[in-house]
Amino acid sequence: MTTPPSATPPPSDARTPAAPRSGPRPAPWVRTRLRAAPLGTLLAAALAFVAVLLAAALPRAQDRGADQALRSFLNDSGSSRTSLQATAPAPASGQSAQALDQTLKSLLARTGNTFHVEAEKVVHGTRTNKRQPLMNPELSRPHGLPPEMSLLYVQQAQDHVKLVEGRWPSGAPRPAGGAAYEPPLQVAISQQAAETIGARVGSVLASAALVDGTPSVEVVGLFSVRDETEDFWVGMDCLPRACKKFVGESYLWEADALIGAGDLDRMDLWGHDAQDFWRLPVDVDRLRADRLGATKKEIASYVAGPTAATLSFDTRRERLRTTSWLPELFEQAHERRQAAAPLALIGPAGVGGVAFVVLCLAGALAADRRDAELRLLLARGGSRSAIVGRLLGEGAITVLPAAPAATGLAVLLLPTPRLAPALLSAATVALLALLAFPVRAAVLLTPARPAGRWRRPVAELLVLAATAAAVLEVRRRGVAPAGSDPDPLLVASPLLLALCGALLLARVQPVVTGWFARMAGRRSGLVGFLGLARAARGSGARGAGSSGPSVLPMVALLLAITTGGFGAAVLQSVESNRLGVARLTVGGDAAISAFGKAILPDGLAKAAGELPGVRTSVPLWIDHDSALVGTVQRSSQVNLIVVEPAAYAELSRVLGCGSFDPALLATGGGQSADAPVPALFSSGVARLGGSGTFTVQPGNGGEVRVRGAAVVDCTPAVPAADAATVVLPADRATALIGGSDRPNRWFGLGPVDGDRLRALVRSALPPDSATPAASASPVASATPAAPAPGTQPADEVYPVRTSADAVAELGADPLQRSAERLFWASVAGAAGFALLAVLLTLMRTVPERAALLARLRTMGLRRRQGVALILAETLPQTLAAALGGALVAGAAVALLGPAMDLSTLVGASVPTGVRLTAGPVLTQALGLAALVAAAVLVEAATSGRRQITTELRAGDQR
Repeated sequence: MTTPPSATPPPSDARTPAAPRSGPRPAPWVRTRLRAAPLGTLLAAALAFVAVLLAAALPRAQDRGADQALRSFLNDSGSSRTSLQATAPAPASGQSAQALDQTLKSLLARTGNTFHVEAEKVVHGTRTNKRQPLMNPELSRPHGLPPEMSLLYVQQAQDHVKLVEGRWPSGAPRPAGGAAYEPPLQVAISQQAAETIGARVGSVLASAALVDGTPSVEVVGLFSVRDETEDFWVGMDCLPRACKKFVGESYLWEADALIGAGDLDRMDLWGHDAQDFWRLPVDVDRLRADRLGATKKEIASYVAGPTAATLSFDTRRERLRTTSWLPELFEQAHERRQAAAPLALIGPAGVGGVAFVVLCLAGALAADRRDAELRLLLARGGSRSAIVGRLLGEGAITVLPAAPAATGLAVLLLPTPRLAPALLSAATVALLALLAFPVRAAVLLTPARPAGRWRRPVAELLVLAATAAAVLEVRRRGVAPAGSDPDPLLVASPLLLALCGALLLARVQPVVTGWFARMAGRRSGLVGFLGLARAARGSGARGAGSSGPSVLPMVALLLAITTGGFGAAVLQSVESNRLGVARLTVGGDAAISAFGKAILPDGLAKAAGELPGVRTSVPLWIDHDSALVGTVQRSSQVNLIVVEPAAYAELSRVLGCGSFDPALLATGGGQSADAPVPALFSSGVARLGGSGTFTVQPGNGGEVRVRGAAVVDCTPAVPAADAATVVLPADRATALIGGSDRPNRWFGLGPVDGDRLRALVRSALPPDSATPAASASPVASATPAAPAPGTQPADEVYPVRTSADAVAELGADPLQRSAERLFWASVAGAAGFALLAVLLTLMRTVPERAALLARLRTMGLRRRQGVALILAETLPQTLAAALGGALVAGAAVALLGPAMDLSTLVGASVPTGVRLTAGPVLTQALGLAALVAAAVLVEAATSGRRQITTELRAGDQR
């Protein structure tokens, strides 16, 4: 019997099997929600992808920059300083090439953990410790002194030389003859050394007879060196060519020779002492900055530690000693990295702070947009944990695929051995992107508690206290304290200052904007008042009252502007200091010098002063061998300069080196011919003591009576702090000092083209002293030509230097370049995230703003007025953030700048401190403000129009 539908159902405790449910199953929640807002899903995935990509890329970029800087620094130090030098006395018996190779294997076996040795570049062998005089009368004897020779056995020598005559010494042991120490030792000598000392193939070279006798050597072969600059020849300078050794005012020749393996057992008889050596070049291109500490410890153990003791035992050489400059070089590299760390870390810290704000803002805006939906779910019986779990599922679908893809792309684009920091940073940002929305939703769904007016002030006071502590520590210790890594709190001090500025601005900006709104309300027109009123109230505020604008976009803008402005001020100071150092090194923006007593060619100084870009031309005559008579020391050597006072005063003023009034050196026409010449003394002369009138005796003869007109602490021609320099005016001095009317130096100020100046120098030289001139006119520009065979290059005859070249040399350090690149990349990322924060806030208020504009459109509001209303609503916060960011950046430079040491970034020692200049700070602030304003304008002119049209057609459906 069929039960009718109206029948009473069975009791609830009856255990009857449930009938299968018919009809479609409900769609999965996550899929439904993601399909409902596909654009929002894609934007969330894109935001997570970009944030994780930057988070993974920044640590890898830092590692690559640090590794490149370390390797460049070590390569520039030279192979002799980056090698392990092992030495041991040669064994009294049983010396052989096999014994040397066996020891080498033991030495190489203890490497390869944190450092590696370039096995193909290892140099090892045996050398005699003392050079013996060669007594053959046919050899060259300058000043009557016989040449000296030491013997070497270098196992890899034949791979680096070319045999040009004769044969190589025998490699097999030979029995001794009947006479003592016969036959002679067979040697090969370089062709250049043989020509210098007068030896040839077949020469038997005898040393001075000693008590126990010394064997003679026979030259059996001559070789030529393929490349004398090769690292192989480091420490063996007298093998490729003969060396000149001075003995008092005389000199003699030193020439070393190579022996074969067959004579190794008798090699110590030549110098009565021989030493085995192994030069192990460390592969600096495989060293890593993050493992520098471990590498330093391992090399220290290799040099003098457990590894050294083990090597002595394994090789059976108790007196095996290893030395290396690498520990000292590692310490210098670490100090350089610490000095550059502030700039390298402030940029990433800034972009990290802005990205954090943007992710939090995105989560807050998403929760605010779905507030009604979430509260409805909660009202219909959903638990907060279940709702948050479903939101986590939504986020996992967007974030989890994007995060590994972004991390993989960063690893692929920036290859570097260390992976952990990138993974940790990427995982942290991915977790933040995943939890921002669910956490905000959980907070919104939490039952409201009584409002506590003390929470916000207490939080602000805590931020202010942390900022004050960080600033005080920076002023006391510096951003990167000497001997330690940068303190994260100290590096974050600009961000803390920006956060304090944002919190203060968040309280002040609504009040100020409200004042402007009331002022606009007194005037005719609705747009300005309504826009400013909404800006003061906060767009999208719910309910009655004034909630105030969102703080997060302002925080993002201030963080981006402050870090960008502070870093730009640091770089501006670096460039300014670098230019100052370059100018002092050169003596101006350009300089031409003559060696020794030589003078510049006639007309060269005048032609150089007429080149395009030269603002000030300063030809002068300088003598480094002059004497000053009349001081406490009676006579002191000084540098004498004869120059035109006005031009030299301008040069000193621009270079900031001993500025003076040129009127002090003026010589009136009424003075007698024997009156003392007014002179400008450097502080080095003032320290010599004495007073009144002095006598200057130039190195080329004669004397001039001078009187001190002023004392300066620096002079551009000789900028050394302890230099004793006397500067005389040209109008009087040229008549008293012979030859001083023809300059031997020229200095110029202005943007001088170095290539054009060098072409001018070449054109002014005689054809037989340098490259032929390409133009007969001394002022004509010419393309540099290759020097003719046998001539001296023009740059060696009269060297030309420019401040631009010196600046390029100072800034060529990869440590500087990597820090600057990383900073500017971080500034660009921070600006992008700050712009995104503004756009996110703007997009969240689009529906409400569109409804308002639609209603106003029905009351006669024109389209152009609608755009003006949007700008009036959004730009006050942007302009306030730009102004506040500029002020905070200036405060950061003033508070933190004096504690920053820029010497490493400059490339030379400079005074500590960052100069506060308005240009870099205003450029960052106004640039970001203009970018935000342009984005707001584009958004208002495009999306706003479509939204208004929709509202006008459908009405307010919310």
